[in-house]
Amino acid sequence: MEKFITDERTGLRYELVGDYYLIAGDDEPEEQHTIGIWGQRHLRYLKEHRRVLYANLLTTGKLNSHLADIDQQADEMFDRLTKQMAAAEGITERMKTTDQMEWVRRMNSIRNRAMEIVKSEIIYA
Repeated sequence: MEKFITDERTGLRYELVGDYYLIAGDDEPEEQHTIGIWGQRHLRYLKEHRRVLYANLLTTGKLNSHLADIDQQADEMFDRLTKQMAAAEGITERMKTTDQMEWVRRMNSIRNRAMEIVKSEIIYA
């Protein structure tokens, strides 16, 4: 049996693996990017709610780069929102040194609101 065969009708290339012919992947493997918490959440969302998109990204070899892109976008948006909300509410480093508990309470509130915005705008979109 031949190691590789090509279907003339579809143009797909198959590779012999054990006793079966499987679709041969590209010669160059997909780049591996580090996926953070936002990318992991989006992956879980795709697996549970957007199965067709997940399957398409997985079979075309674009899943890892898609998740890395989502992770980067979400992280940048979260940082930007946190800074903007803190500035708008007058939370400063001076407050951090004078009233730590109030600073922590308000920053946790800001982080939670920013997290919800990122989830609704990027992760679950």
